[in-house]
Amino acid sequence: MSEKQTKIKYFIYARKSSESEDRQVQSIDDQINRLKKFANDFNLDIKKTYTEAKSAKKPNNRPLFDEVIQRIENGEASGILCWQINRLSRNPIDSGKLSWLLQRGVLKSIQTIDRQYLPEDNVLIFNVESGVANQFILDLSKNTKRGMMSKLERGGKSGLAPLGYLNDKSNKTTIKDPERFNLVRKMWDLMLTGSYTPPKILYIATNEWGFRTKKYKKRGGGELSSSGIYRIFTNLFYAGINEHKPTGTQYKGNHEPMITLEEYDRAQVILGRKGKPRPQQKHRFAFTGSIRCGECGCLYTAENHTKLIKTTGEMKTFTHYHCTRKRKDFKCSQKKYVSVDNLELQIEQELENYTILPEFLEWALEGLNSKNDAEIENRTKIYEMRHKSLAETQKELDELVQMRYRLLINDEQFIPQKKRLENTITQIKEKLRETETRAERWLELTEKTFNFAAYARKAFITTKGKEGLELKKEILLALGKTPIITDQKLFLEPNEWFAPIKNSYPALKKKYQRLELQKSGLNKAQNEQLCSLRVQWGA
Repeated sequence: MSEKQTKIKYFIYARKSSESEDRQVQSIDDQINRLKKFANDFNLDIKKTYTEAKSAKKPNNRPLFDEVIQRIENGEASGILCWQINRLSRNPIDSGKLSWLLQRGVLKSIQTIDRQYLPEDNVLIFNVESGVANQFILDLSKNTKRGMMSKLERGGKSGLAPLGYLNDKSNKTTIKDPERFNLVRKMWDLMLTGSYTPPKILYIATNEWGFRTKKYKKRGGGELSSSGIYRIFTNLFYAGINEHKPTGTQYKGNHEPMITLEEYDRAQVILGRKGKPRPQQKHRFAFTGSIRCGECGCLYTAENHTKLIKTTGEMKTFTHYHCTRKRKDFKCSQKKYVSVDNLELQIEQELENYTILPEFLEWALEGLNSKNDAEIENRTKIYEMRHKSLAETQKELDELVQMRYRLLINDEQFIPQKKRLENTITQIKEKLRETETRAERWLELTEKTFNFAAYARKAFITTKGKEGLELKKEILLALGKTPIITDQKLFLEPNEWFAPIKNSYPALKKKYQRLELQKSGLNKAQNEQLCSLRVQWGA
């Protein structure tokens, strides 16, 4: 120990965090005893001893450390004696302060048990060792998070088990607390009746049941607090779900649930909360993204509302559709909700306008094959005519270009004529493409139209489950152009191919039903009427 060093006034700084980073570090008392012996052995001048139980992971988190730095800057001392460099800092901000004080000579010495840092030293040494302390924290944080996520994915839970459960340290699992599990379940039972408030349940548990919390080394063993009773009724753990609080991610726990998810949701409604969303229970709605507001043009969305029916004690979920009102430049007045039952009823009524009897479907499909040959013949004639028109227009354009090359016309005459002919050619080519696929398209479309008309309404009414949601959306979109809702009323412009059904079918259906009543003994005239009816429908 140099003579120069003995003249330096030191602050002893000892720190231990209660967090996992310092679990293997000696206690503060052990650090102080060793540091004082070291100071005595080397005749160091100790100005004051500071002890602090704070984490050094974040800057501005240790008031006593900040006081040490301030007093050194004031010239009251110029050295720090500590156990290791990581006792002073585990973050780059505090490390930078110490490094800058050393470089300026304001801090003349940082003395640890095994080495000394001086202003004239290579700054790289101090920066590397303080960087190692910083990196330790980063690695520790990543490893801790990785371990926690891995445990959650396996169904385990970190931390203290909630009331009614115990931590089984030997198997690293959560088990039922035989003394409290059934009592906490009784608290849930009272809550789920809808007749007891949490404070009332707390009073009953404390004064009538004698409920006390689990006794641990430094806490517990007393009455349950008001905040504690609310923590019970808002904790998804009791429904068998472990939640990672920072991200909100939820995992199925491997512990025995105390309540069901439905009971948990019911309790949240009683408490006036919306509850917590769970990935495995994402709601899907049939018509979201398919209907627009008739006033502002925004899409309609849907949401579920759960309500406690006090007369029966049952929980009922209601689905409502409403305008998203996302346009910032328009104040939409469509604030009323449309219930899913009301909306589906309106869709059913619309489908009824285009629903035909199975017999009419059979007649329609019979007539399609005979019409197919005629359609192909018509298509061929139309195609030939359009192809001829294209050739003539192309020839006219070629002649126009030759005239311009020969300077027979100027740009003022050439450009408008060229543009007109090019537009005509584009239009003819488009019509030719339409004609090429017309035969296949009309047959497929007509078959789909009649099949839709025969079966869509029944499928819409009877379909269930997740696949049914998609089918209902397909039926609605197949019926017509984008549906709109104004003042809770559904308006839909049907596709043009449904027009014949809407216009012709109702009258033909009435005639058919009258003939059906006499089907057992149709005379010649009535048979002729039936044949006539088929011809009219086939046309």
